[in-house]
Amino acid sequence: MKGYIHSFESLAAVDGDGLRCAVFLSGCPLRCIYCHNPDTWFKSENETDSESLVKKISRYKTYFGKDGGVTFSGGEPLLQAEFINETIPLLFEQKIGYIIDTSGICDLTPTVCEVLKNSQSVLLDLKFWDNESYLKYTGMGIEKVIETLSYLDSIGKKTIIRTVIVPGINDSDEILDKYTDLVSGYSCISKYELLAFHTMGFFKYEKLGIENKLKDVSPLSHDTLFKLQTYINTKIDLK
Repeated sequence: MKGYIHSFESLAAVDGDGLRCAVFLSGCPLRCIYCHNPDTWFKSENETDSESLVKKISRYKTYFGKDGGVTFSGGEPLLQAEFINETIPLLFEQKIGYIIDTSGICDLTPTVCEVLKNSQSVLLDLKFWDNESYLKYTGMGIEKVIETLSYLDSIGKKTIIRTVIVPGINDSDEILDKYTDLVSGYSCISKYELLAFHTMGFFKYEKLGIENKLKDVSPLSHDTLFKLQTYINTKIDLK
């Protein structure tokens, strides 16, 4: 079958442990207010098959080491869970592992669960802290995200929670407390990583004719990110 790819990064160092090939699959049901890649929302015309993709990935195998591999990101990669499941055996034949970077918004079908179960670990993007905020800032609710986190916990899958910090929305200790309260008690979480809101993708909104509701918001400063990350590190009990 065909997979629809937005882009490919040969040696990514911020999409999981070690050096990795990041495969950004196209399509996403969310409309996050801070999204820096709105061009991933829609199905790409750039299609490939599993054999071709693994052949391309294998060129970089020597750089992966014991911790690296592939990261399937997006968009929302689990929209193409069937394609990923077709690709997995070919990766494993090459002794290449993979990570899933997901919003957790997809139904936990057997196909989706299979992708999550076989991953080295999961990067779970926790967008906001409650259902009201999810609906307001992404267009969808939080229920499926919590279901995904609960499933990952039930299978003991190493999970890294990631949250983008946007000035004026979730850049306070008080709001971070709501996030940590939400994820307390999940033993699968190995790390809680905060990411800084940036404006590098703003030009895409204008190009696509999409309203940018954060066009007047400045990037989060490094100092603020460091302060908030330090705070959240003291609040969450990681196993």
